[in-house]
Amino acid sequence: MGDMNPFPFFPYEAIVDRPPVKWPNGARVAVWVVPNIEHFHIDKFTPSPDIRNYSRRDYGNRVGIWRLMEVLEKNGVKGTVALNGEAALFYPRIMEEAIKLDWEFMGHGMTNSVLLNTLTKEGEGEVIEQTRAIVEGLGSPMRGWLGPGLAETWDTLDLLKQHGVEYVCDWVNDDLPYRMNNGLYSIPYSIELNDMPLFNMPSISAEDFCRRICDTFDVLYEEGGTSGRVMGIALHPFLIGAPHRIKYLDKALSYIASHEDVWFAKGGEIIDAFKQG
Repeated sequence: MGDMNPFPFFPYEAIVDRPPVKWPNGARVAVWVVPNIEHFHIDKFTPSPDIRNYSRRDYGNRVGIWRLMEVLEKNGVKGTVALNGEAALFYPRIMEEAIKLDWEFMGHGMTNSVLLNTLTKEGEGEVIEQTRAIVEGLGSPMRGWLGPGLAETWDTLDLLKQHGVEYVCDWVNDDLPYRMNNGLYSIPYSIELNDMPLFNMPSISAEDFCRRICDTFDVLYEEGGTSGRVMGIALHPFLIGAPHRIKYLDKALSYIASHEDVWFAKGGEIIDAFKQG
């Protein structure tokens, strides 16, 4: 295997060996929903300009996000936004509504057209700082971070720590938060319940997406009777906000909301409760 430390960022911890996690009001599952509000550069697609792919994503900011907001509010869900800094600059109307809905903003780089692992350490630090300044300008600290494309470098976690971030979503390896070696917390995000990989080629049906959310919830809800669990649902307005898909998100969230002992929470709230034990 060589000399590489297999656990450079956090220790291995079997979930069955950890003390039981208690959520507020005896909730079995903390469910958090992450709308990715993003901005892409029309000249960064190949070939350029790629009208088809750019405009498909632009649909999310023009149309899809408003359907998503309506469905989340209907089901009592406050979103935790993975926010491209440029989205806040170019779509103030969306920010205005998200603030009104009491959504949380976490950093998601400046644009999804630039991944952190394509930058120098200095460039990466500048992106994190620029994003932090924009999130703070919306009225709250940047407590959480999701890398564009879930990309990191060897320096990312320490740079995030230096810029005041408390939790990171890139590590999709658990059903509970855990503390990383440098003091950051990882929070369960999802590729399994993420419309980006699931609705791109090959695409599952929207009905299958709904069933997958409900099936995941059923297992975590059962396990939550012994120790609390976290369930993340990752959404992109240009995908889930399409007319033929949105009702299936509504059905899934309505199903979850029909259960007792469920906590629809924001990312920072989950981390606060986890820290308190």
